Amino acid sequence: MLWDIIFSVVIGGLVGVVGHVRKHGKIIMPRKTKKFIYLGFLEELLLGAVASLLLVLYTAPNSLVEIIVFSIIAGIGGDTVLNRFRVLSQEGEK
Repeated sequence: MLWDIIFSVVIGGLVGVVGHVRKHGKIIMPRKTKKFIYLGFLEELLLGAVASLLLVLYTAPNSLVEIIVFSIIAGIGGDTVLNRFRVLSQEGEK
């Protein structure tokens, strides 16, 4: 079970980084400004990893193929959910 968790976190994180590169066209490194710490690609990496971990723990897949599929879906879905929340909050401000 531990290997399943580690494998899902790695795959989810990689899918998150791929989504970051697709969105920005490059890897943006973390940086600190005067008022804010911008995580850059680490934000998507962590989001994909956590989403993948939660989905794999919730569904308890039986095979390696299921872990890979669930991790990819969770990595993509986590970024989509955050983007939707951003759009809804921007519409609410208007």
